[in-house]
Amino acid sequence: MRPLTLDSLNPQLLKVEYAVRGELAIKAERYRVQLKDGDTSLPFDRVISSNIGNPQQKGLDQPPITFARQIAALTEWPALADLAPDVFPKDVVARATELLSEIGSIGAYSHSQGVPFIRQNVAKFIEDRDGYPADPNHIFLTTGASAGVSLLINMLISSPTSGILIPIPQYPLYTATLAQHHGQPIPYYLDETQDWATSIAELEQALDKAHKANIVPKALVIINPGNPTGALLSEETMSQIVHLCEKYSLVLLADEVYQSNLHRPSTHPFTSFKKIVCKLNSHIPLVSFHSISKGVTGECGRRGGYFECHNISEPVVALIYKMVSVGLCPPLGGQIGVDCMVRPPKAGDESYELWQKETRATHDALASRTQTMSDRLNALPGVSCVPSPGALYLFPRITLSEAAIAAARQHGKEPDVFYALALLDETGICVVAGSGFGQKEGEWHYRLTCLCPGVDEYVGKLETFHRGWVEKYGEA
Repeated sequence: MRPLTLDSLNPQLLKVEYAVRGELAIKAERYRVQLKDGDTSLPFDRVISSNIGNPQQKGLDQPPITFARQIAALTEWPALADLAPDVFPKDVVARATELLSEIGSIGAYSHSQGVPFIRQNVAKFIEDRDGYPADPNHIFLTTGASAGVSLLINMLISSPTSGILIPIPQYPLYTATLAQHHGQPIPYYLDETQDWATSIAELEQALDKAHKANIVPKALVIINPGNPTGALLSEETMSQIVHLCEKYSLVLLADEVYQSNLHRPSTHPFTSFKKIVCKLNSHIPLVSFHSISKGVTGECGRRGGYFECHNISEPVVALIYKMVSVGLCPPLGGQIGVDCMVRPPKAGDESYELWQKETRATHDALASRTQTMSDRLNALPGVSCVPSPGALYLFPRITLSEAAIAAARQHGKEPDVFYALALLDETGICVVAGSGFGQKEGEWHYRLTCLCPGVDEYVGKLETFHRGWVEKYGEA
């Protein structure tokens, strides 16, 4: 009998890279196990997971929203309402009762597209946000936003020459999914000197290069607010992007999962692409993604999200439905989480005051940490950091000396990976090297989250490490 080997598997899978859970995260987990087993030989007493936007992860501990957890409890075990009659607010009991009357048991499969009642509530949320109607039959509830992204990219790649425009730096989900489905990434570079702005001229240049390489552009990915940059698009730029999609017949894939993570909303507000497309009366195909994993909800482990299809023909929507039906349905717990996200308590509801207090505390903490971290990183020699107006991350640029680059090459590592590994080894802080997101040739970055509590101690470790690094390898 022949053994199962890598050579006998789909060769496209060997090309998949996902830096967020790659070498650094694996080594961090190894250190975490060592510490748990009582190892005192390490120069730190805990691992700080700054590599991934996982708000409720142990050590980050963003508090969950009480309203959402109470709804989850009562839909998991409805008898709790009677067993603990004075524990749950009346609006929570009413909401859970309403959801259960539509769902039945959450242990049963739902409609493959998601519970119809919850999709109606998502459509109402979109309409209230944008001022334009949404069709519940064109909304698909998903196992987090990532499942929807992967599905759409899979469907769009019709041949090995099919390409999709992706921002650089980008969330590695996109390059990983393109590699898996034999598609071509068409990179376009964001402008760090302009706070990671999206340039139409850069997009045109990327399209020109693709055409000369016989790559057929099928879609454009926009991440707004950005990951890893936190940048927010202006409505003027968004309108220009819509016109570009019209010119080149591109499907617009709008990753908007950080839409409620706004640190300076008065100067950097969020506007959805759905609103811009409708305002312009454009006919471009648009797919917009959202998730319960980010925002103030932070319920990554429940795996809930949705995407909305706009200007997508009925036969294509029917094909999407057929594809999601293969997976039967998204998790009911995640679907209920989506309902809680799009239908939070209203003023006058018994839960409203606590919900408002909890959401405001999370917003304030993230905004404060982001500002503190960017200010202190910018004060370090050879570090520059755009103060992100949105999302959960910073993406500082590090200028490395020739000695540091030579040492990295000697160890067979990219220079920013070498830096990040040394940071992990000395401090227990796990970040993601910029090479995992993409960057211009000869530039080096790393991404870290703004989720870590105890920001003074956390940033203090980053500062001490970097100064020691400069002392060891010199300034560039």
